[in-house]
Amino acid sequence: MTRRDAIRAGCGAAIAGLAGCGALPSAPARGDDSGGDGPVAVASFFSFFDFGREIADGTPLTVENLVPTGLHGHGWEPNASITQRIIDADAFVHVGADFQPWADRAIDVLEADDVDTALINAREGVELVDLAASLDPDEEGVGSQRGKDPHFWLDPRRAKQSVDNIADGFADLLPEHADAFRDNAATYKREVLDRIDADYQDIFDRADRDIVQLAAHNAFQYIGVRYGVRMRPLVTNLAASGDVKPADIREATEVIRENDIRYIANGVFESQTPAQQLVRETQVEAYFPVTPYAGVREEWVEQNWGYEEIADNINMPTFEIVLGNETPAEAAPWDGWVEQWENFEPI
Repeated sequence: MTRRDAIRAGCGAAIAGLAGCGALPSAPARGDDSGGDGPVAVASFFSFFDFGREIADGTPLTVENLVPTGLHGHGWEPNASITQRIIDADAFVHVGADFQPWADRAIDVLEADDVDTALINAREGVELVDLAASLDPDEEGVGSQRGKDPHFWLDPRRAKQSVDNIADGFADLLPEHADAFRDNAATYKREVLDRIDADYQDIFDRADRDIVQLAAHNAFQYIGVRYGVRMRPLVTNLAASGDVKPADIREATEVIRENDIRYIANGVFESQTPAQQLVRETQVEAYFPVTPYAGVREEWVEQNWGYEEIADNINMPTFEIVLGNETPAEAAPWDGWVEQWENFEPI
């Protein structure tokens, strides 16, 4: 039985009836189970927190997520207490320059004050793709690679480089546990990222349609690039914010009509208003959830979901539906999934 088969058999059913979330404490840390005052790494973004805690499993290193539950990791602006948490930590895992302004400012403080918190850039050495042509003209891209899309972690193959970057950073921090960090990283890449990559490939290979209409922001280009599908966002900027223009709705309406699209995808942490408008005004019957792994809901935290579980329980079922591979009932990974996620309400 594959992991997806197990999920479909009902292992995720326990979360179906749980409530949504608010701005609650961060997702759980993971290292060894002893607690105490051991070394701590903090992460600026959920995906890399999750990679980090998998890499640190079984070692004295604890990994913490700085982004509160229910918030999107890109647009969040924390208060000064977060900078203090970074200063107090042994390592800071971040996404590279010009993606999270608050993280850039924290790094400036660390460097100006010669704080010895180790800086681990999860984006180091990752090959980025060009910004999508649909982006607003004001978008510039990230870091020294202006004109490049930062959302690389949605591609499981590119995500492997960030796993290696984090493992190397942890190994430098705690060299006596370097073998454990790198072994955990290798296992995670092989058993999780390779498996997710294969499952995504299967979904898109089985599809007769090569276009996905998103009532969401422009964060999914790497899925399209990797698997040969056109991602059509409504919010045409890099962050989970921005206005939807009447011209965007008109263009989406035309795409929906020309491709006989019955279901669309919408961001879990984004406004549902544009998706609701498309349901009212076009042949679209419903919208279902997608997320760029940038935040977590309260019930996901309670179930200890990470990148893997979100891929299996949120993104993959929705892509099956919106591509027309399966009906919502067929794609649902557990009983109650359709009831929870069809035309879901904002958190």
